[in-house]
Amino acid sequence: MHVVRKGADRIGSAADRIDSATPVDRDRAVDALRAFAILGVVLGHWLVTALVADGGVLRASSPLRYMPWLAPISWVFQTLAVFFLVGGHVATRSHASARARGTTYGRWLADRLARLFVPVAAVIALWASATVGLLLTEAEFTTVRTLVKLALSPLWFLLVLAALTAATPLLTRVNPLWPLAVVLHVDLVRFGFGGPSWLGWVNVVAGWLVPYTLGAAWTRGELERRRAGWILLVGGAGAAVVLVAWAGYPASMVGVPGEAVSNLNPPTLAAVAFGLAQCGLALLLRERLRRVMCRPSAWAAVALLNLSAMTVFLWHQTALMATTATGLLAGRLPGLHTLPDDLTWVAARLVWLPVFVLALVLCQGAFRSRGPDPARPGRATRPVRGTRSVRGTRTGRATRSRVIRLNRGRPDHPTTEEPHRARPATPSV
Repeated sequence: MHVVRKGADRIGSAADRIDSATPVDRDRAVDALRAFAILGVVLGHWLVTALVADGGVLRASSPLRYMPWLAPISWVFQTLAVFFLVGGHVATRSHASARARGTTYGRWLADRLARLFVPVAAVIALWASATVGLLLTEAEFTTVRTLVKLALSPLWFLLVLAALTAATPLLTRVNPLWPLAVVLHVDLVRFGFGGPSWLGWVNVVAGWLVPYTLGAAWTRGELERRRAGWILLVGGAGAAVVLVAWAGYPASMVGVPGEAVSNLNPPTLAAVAFGLAQCGLALLLRERLRRVMCRPSAWAAVALLNLSAMTVFLWHQTALMATTATGLLAGRLPGLHTLPDDLTWVAARLVWLPVFVLALVLCQGAFRSRGPDPARPGRATRPVRGTRSVRGTRTGRATRSRVIRLNRGRPDHPTTEEPHRARPATPSV
């Protein structure tokens, strides 16, 4: 009991240090929304991605293929729209701040893209080596293709986010209705008039441009009233329900193997409408999140997750596959290698979640610090106010260093550069 109490005291003390080292004008709700979006994506993938061992071959499957009535799970965990909302908000604020400091567009963009892509090098290097090794050992090509596709699947998100980031100066005043109209017309041509399927790939940019430009509108102060959040929530949810119930769109907001149409790959009007509802809910929750984030323990958890956001996003599928491959040594294990066709598989998969977390922590420890810091040479890290109390202990110095990195930006924290101010009325920082 004494050991437990001592451990709790140390955790509480570390949380207090993180809280005191955070600038008072930082809008913690932004970080909380980003953390929830990351957790949604990771948990969603872990719950609906099944690697089925069949005669020495691993094939990708999904419980949604055999139990379509579980589609509401995807409504909870498909949170990419919130990530793009936050990304658009932070990028437009960051660009405005850079202009105010006299930083050129090229230098600003290089810094932001470095935060996105520096951590990618380790993922690509590992899986390039793994692919060569598997092929040399005459592993089944189907297995290799399945593993590599899953491991590198998060990279499409980074490519889209990078493109939108590069276009940020042009998007600061774009009305979200314009990209929404593009998505509407693309789907109308595809599904209503039998247009070519490749036309849907236009929505990869247009679909995610909708929440990104909503983030820019947030920066302009146009979404501060709760009415805006309610319009997005009710309107988006209502449109999504109508499209699924009467227009033939799939109920699942993620791709399902074997289905003719995916709401996510490429994004459909139903997915974009659902994303609008998620963005509306996120905006409505801002004040509550700000209050919750005043608690040191809650803020410490969110801050530390944001520090490792890119690592978690890039490596969570690798963690799942590493667990699956290791488990094969013990034979076909339920919830890990078996067909996801009943609730027994779902129950078993829930038991495996802590193991996936442990594997992800190991990946985080091994690869989080890989790659150079994109910060320019000569920019010394200075302690922020309120950190004097953390001096004098090894734990304090480590915690203080991690919080300073949160406040100044990290390679594995792609969307935070400047402190966020609560209730921004202008794009200036």
